[in-house]
Amino acid sequence: MIIIHAEMKVNHAVESEFLEAVNELVESSRAEEGNVSYKLFKDTEQENTYLMIEEWKDQDAVAFHNSSAHFQAFVAKAPKYLTAPLNVQAYAGQLINK
Repeated sequence: MIIIHAEMKVNHAVESEFLEAVNELVESSRAEEGNVSYKLFKDTEQENTYLMIEEWKDQDAVAFHNSSAHFQAFVAKAPKYLTAPLNVQAYAGQLINK
């Protein structure tokens, strides 16, 4: 499994527009075959900061997602919404049974 954390610092003046665009991204991404989970969280300690946590079946699913029309459309609009470069970290993970 591939786990991706994408931190976004959002311009408060366009936050509602950002939320509309990112919600479209979330909905479309969740419908992708290789998606396990795709969730947006608002940071409660840092103003105007959001964290997207994505879980993908494998690297092929991530590559498909990154080339998808909905992801590319969001990436094209992102500079309008963000006040800092996107901070993305990817991890290889596996489920641990207790």
